[in-house]
Amino acid sequence: MKLASYNNGRRDGQLMLVSKDLTKAVAVPAIAHTMQELLDAWQLLQPQLSELYDALNDGLIDNAIEFEEAKCLSPLPRAYQWADGSAYVNHVELVRKARGAEMPETFWTDPLVYQGGSDCFIAPKADIPLASEEWGIDFESEIAVITDDVPMGVSTENAEKHIKLLMLVNDVSLRNLIPGELAKGFGFYQAKPSSSFSPVAVTPDELGKRWEDSKVHLPLITHLNRELFGQPNAGVDMTFNFSQLVSHVAKTRPLGAGAIIGSGTISNYDRSAGSSCLAETRMLETIADGKPATSFMKFGDRVRIEMLDDNNETIFGSIDQQVVEYKG
Repeated sequence: MKLASYNNGRRDGQLMLVSKDLTKAVAVPAIAHTMQELLDAWQLLQPQLSELYDALNDGLIDNAIEFEEAKCLSPLPRAYQWADGSAYVNHVELVRKARGAEMPETFWTDPLVYQGGSDCFIAPKADIPLASEEWGIDFESEIAVITDDVPMGVSTENAEKHIKLLMLVNDVSLRNLIPGELAKGFGFYQAKPSSSFSPVAVTPDELGKRWEDSKVHLPLITHLNRELFGQPNAGVDMTFNFSQLVSHVAKTRPLGAGAIIGSGTISNYDRSAGSSCLAETRMLETIADGKPATSFMKFGDRVRIEMLDDNNETIFGSIDQQVVEYKG
């Protein structure tokens, strides 16, 4: 299935069932009004939605309307949990190498996550308002999963059955604020403003053979100011798959339905695929030339994040956002 949340003037939006080709949509208030309501009762409601999804794709829904990405909020406009991982350890390795820091061996055996702000996500076509270019504005192109209720201590083997939906992510980062926060020994906060998610969330079966071993085996495509910036394959060089990430996050606590777990920045050892964030490009430039040549984002810059299927059709719709000055 493919699902979205339309902006209806309320915090959690209106749940919409979206056709496979992203051309038609229908509200389903008789089943669930919001995405969170659906996730809270997934086992009960999913079969009803699945039947309606087949009818929508067959053109049998009389009240279906044209699907418009511009009307979408993030699929979960707010969430009880947003934990972002760093599953592509070669990316972490680059970060530390660029600043001359050794990487602990545990990075290869134990996933790293941070808990992000989840009370207010940015819509996928909305501007990203920030107060200063001096903060080092960066995008991070990622994939995330949404879970149902996950018991504390769930094994990696049992974690995948709790993954109900997948989305794309722009994990906005303020790179110049990170060093000061990490130096205090307590992690990110101000350096991680509100994130954005793709217009559409999809069930794993929508990806067919491209969903295997709890990984998405497709390129994640990023354009910066309408020029291709990177298209690394999300299924390549992923040290920890989504089952491992979910198990790790639930090690000491249960996860409530609607928990979002991110992959971290998609990154391949094959640098010809480009990067999924400016920081990685700057790191490679620093390693090669002693200093970065690429600047961070400025007001007016635009980033677009998308994933295409084997027929070159968009799967999740696109995150397409401009950075603007926030004046309060």
